[in-house]
This record gives sequence, structure tokens and C-alpha cells, in this order.
Amino acid sequence: MPPKASELTPEDTTAAANDTTAKIVADAQMAIADAAKRIEAAVQQGLEQVRAQSRVYADVASEQIDEASRVASEQIRARPLAATGAALGVGVLIGLLLASRR
Repeated sequence: MPPKASELTPEDTTAAANDTTAKIVADAQMAIADAAKRIEAAVQQGLEQVRAQSRVYADVASEQIDEASRVASEQIRARPLAATGAALGVGVLIGLLLASRR
């Protein structure tokens, strides 16, 4: 049977408060640890989704670059003089732009 409030000494009250505080701190630490684990799992899942999606985007971009390269190569082979003229024009334009900055 617990002692009556009038029978408790200050030391008993302090010890009981310390025990209660220790239990509250332990519960808070467990709650924080559980929350950290849940957050870590959510972040890991998000990273995996981003990795998977970026792989898809990289594959699509790679296919589009390959297709553009193939088309450009075909156009250059079909019209070599036009391609040379276009390259020369672009080179001159870039040269003029760079020269105008000085």
C-alpha cells in the first residue's frame, strides 16, 4: 500500500519525480527513434523512386539523342554541300558574336 501524502518525505517525493521524469525521457527517446526510422524509410523510398524515374528519363533522352544523331548524319550524307555551308554560317555567326564582346 502506498504511503499517504503526509507520510512522504521530500526525498521520497524527489525520487518519485525523478523516476517519472526518467520514464518520460525514455518514452520520448523511443518515440524520437521510431520517428527517425520512419523518416529514414520514407526518404529511402523517395530516393529509390527518383532513381528509377531518372533511369527512365535517361533512357528516353539517350534514344532521342541517338535518333537525332542518325537523322543529322543522314542529312549530311544526303546534302554535303548544304551541311558544309550551314556549318560555315554557324561558325561565322559564333565568331561575330564572340568578337563583339571585346
